[in-house]
Amino acid sequence: MKKLHGVHLAHHKNTENSASVLLPLPKLVRIPMSMHIGAPCTPLVKPRDTVLVGQKIGDTDAFMAVPIHSGVSGKVKAVSTYRMSNGRTCPMVEIETDGEQTVSPDVCPPAVTDKESFLKAVRESGLVGMGGASFPTHVKLNPKQTVDTLVINAAECEPYITSDNRCFLEDTHHVLGGIKAVMKYLNIPKCIIGIEGNKPKAIAKMKDAIDTSGVEVKTLPCRYPQGAEKVLIENCTGREVPFPGLPSDVGVIVMNVTSVAFVSKYLETGMPLTTKRLTVDGDIVKEPKNVEVLIGTPIQELLDFCGGLTAQPGKVLYGGPMMGTCVADLSQPILKNNNAVLAFSEKLARLPKKTNCIHCGRCVNACPLGLAAKDIVKAYDNGNVELLQELNADLCMSCGTCSFVCPAKRPLAPSIALAKIMMKNGGKK
Repeated sequence: MKKLHGVHLAHHKNTENSASVLLPLPKLVRIPMSMHIGAPCTPLVKPRDTVLVGQKIGDTDAFMAVPIHSGVSGKVKAVSTYRMSNGRTCPMVEIETDGEQTVSPDVCPPAVTDKESFLKAVRESGLVGMGGASFPTHVKLNPKQTVDTLVINAAECEPYITSDNRCFLEDTHHVLGGIKAVMKYLNIPKCIIGIEGNKPKAIAKMKDAIDTSGVEVKTLPCRYPQGAEKVLIENCTGREVPFPGLPSDVGVIVMNVTSVAFVSKYLETGMPLTTKRLTVDGDIVKEPKNVEVLIGTPIQELLDFCGGLTAQPGKVLYGGPMMGTCVADLSQPILKNNNAVLAFSEKLARLPKKTNCIHCGRCVNACPLGLAAKDIVKAYDNGNVELLQELNADLCMSCGTCSFVCPAKRPLAPSIALAKIMMKNGGKK
């Protein structure tokens, strides 16, 4: 098997031994109707409606979508507009909590007997990929191709984030329960759990807990971006996903460890996806923690729960420092696919001064997929869509490795992201 490139990052796993704690009930939650790849949901409630915990408050008939549920009981304050990170907007349901947390009578374990009923249950749970991609899980679990291997993504290669590690340590039986359910109903004979070697407790606990055949733990090198889907598949199975192509083209389905653990919880309780474990950290967070938080909770309340900030933030991120998304303001809500909220000082957030490319080739050598980042950016600057296609710019997974290693501090990854948009727009920037 060939060795894929990447970079070694400082791990900063400050919260790896911090058990998850529950965030107190917020007074208001703001739940966007789009927390998945695909069409937004249509709100099923209106202002002044009473809602209950686990109640479905948004849905759509669109194929690439999942329903959205309330994690609180209370009254709908408003149905407003939410601006997403891609600039588009969607409806958002704002709910004032009543403090009672009354559970909807619709919440009950689903009746699952075969693949069809299993996939229906997964859709009704509202589950999306919780490692960041937000791909509807019921779609991922129903490929046209034959799949023989389930890969559990537990690399957690971004600095600071430890929420997946805590999932292994705190929800071990649910991780295995979800794996068994997916393997059973999709008739998948083999599962590989990929964990980076800097998580020895998680590796040991999972190895000790495995009680079924066909499941193994694979210790992965600590190299970013180990958790990228194509990289993970190749390092776990030796199979190379073709371009363009999907993991199922090589007989693989990849699930994040948190996603597969939730499958077990939902089959057991019937409570849909309304909470998320995430890491709160950064150089200006007083008390870094792993927190179980209701989806829709404002980021400000989460930071306050962690002791607040020691200085004015220069940047607050959904996710990690390599692939995270900047938060516009602290009233923004926690979303289904968030695995961390990181707050950094102005010093750490300040962009370095860029200089001219020195053609050192480090971006090419570091890219796990062997893309020529500097050439892609040049083609983008010149508006050369044909050359962008020849350079396979669409293959870029926006891991940021090229920008990280560039001695000239050029924003290569953001420029490539813009290049991909230009290709979709037929050459328009």
